[in-house]
Amino acid sequence: MRTGQTHLFIPGPTNVPEKVRQAMNVPMQDMRAHDFGALTLPIFADLKRVFDTTTGTVFMFPGSGTGCWESAITNTLSPGDRVLMARHGQFSHLWVEMAERLGLAVDVIDVDWGHGAPADLFAEKLKADPAIRAVFVTHNETATGVTSDVAAVRGALDAANHDALLFVDGVSSVGCIPFRFDAWGVDLCVTGSQKGLMMPAGLGILCVSEKALEARKTARLPRAYFHWDDMLKTNATGHFTYTPPTQLFHGLRAALDLIFAEGLEAVFARHRRLATGVRRGVHAWGMTLCARDESLWSDTVSAIVVPEGVDANQVIRIGYDRYRTSFGSGLARLSGRVFRIGHLGDLNEVMCLAALASAEMALADAGARIELGSGVAAAQAWYRDATAAHALRLAAE
Repeated sequence: MRTGQTHLFIPGPTNVPEKVRQAMNVPMQDMRAHDFGALTLPIFADLKRVFDTTTGTVFMFPGSGTGCWESAITNTLSPGDRVLMARHGQFSHLWVEMAERLGLAVDVIDVDWGHGAPADLFAEKLKADPAIRAVFVTHNETATGVTSDVAAVRGALDAANHDALLFVDGVSSVGCIPFRFDAWGVDLCVTGSQKGLMMPAGLGILCVSEKALEARKTARLPRAYFHWDDMLKTNATGHFTYTPPTQLFHGLRAALDLIFAEGLEAVFARHRRLATGVRRGVHAWGMTLCARDESLWSDTVSAIVVPEGVDANQVIRIGYDRYRTSFGSGLARLSGRVFRIGHLGDLNEVMCLAALASAEMALADAGARIELGSGVAAAQAWYRDATAAHALRLAAE
């Protein structure tokens, strides 16, 4: 018989706060009732705050972020349209694959996994090809723990005086690390309920610029369930074209309340503080991150390269079977080479210390030469100083 809880340190789905779980425990209600918008319209408005936009339009589709990828593409582009993408991790790879399946002409820049979106190479392509209709950027590549510079890509577009739409995958970044929809000139950003929004999977969320809404009028890719026109008509009153996941809306309301009670900027600072402690622990082990440069380190997930002769899949299996801890696996070409610690959503310093302690035991059991407690101690030292400084800042406000 097992006691206590199983620990979840995958980069999504993330831990669901108790207040959010309780909020979803409500009876079914009439989603066609005239007052249903009292629940949903404030959610639409508050999601705009999370995206940091005053001009964007938010859509919520039952499904995952992948569904909203498809919605973003099919509502704005036409068969044969040229689009520019970088492939530098499993999720950017999947986005390329979807674009090709939907009939787009994809100009792919392959980048070593561990690097970010190449704004300089994008700039060269954009200057040379005015026919490119869209640029796709994976803001936070979950497979490699790399955060790319979306503002730099917008800068490349502006420098080329290019009219292409800017698509951003924000699935593991929105609500966790700074995201500036308006300031960065983003046209379409996709996220999901199960990451920084601390919810179960089941809602794909899409923020769309006025320029992208205009593009739907000439787009010729087929669309039905994900058609924006249908949703725009019903969303205006807080209703939905198809049956919505009402319980998830109640949970999302509670999750947004928690985020705004803490403060978005404070949420970002907490993620940076927690991630730094995890990284200090990893470096104390003598190990490295998949992300090749400090400027690329993600504050939501760390992909940790295991030593030669150690199987990362065995580390993950031992962590799960012996220590009741789930770590993220290495995806595709990184399988067996890395394991991932997700440090996003509803978590704190002691939870991150638990992740490091469990990882140390699993690594040692898998044959890694590691000094038990070294990573935990390094993170403890950082967290003590960082939380003390944070407390002083709060007292001064």
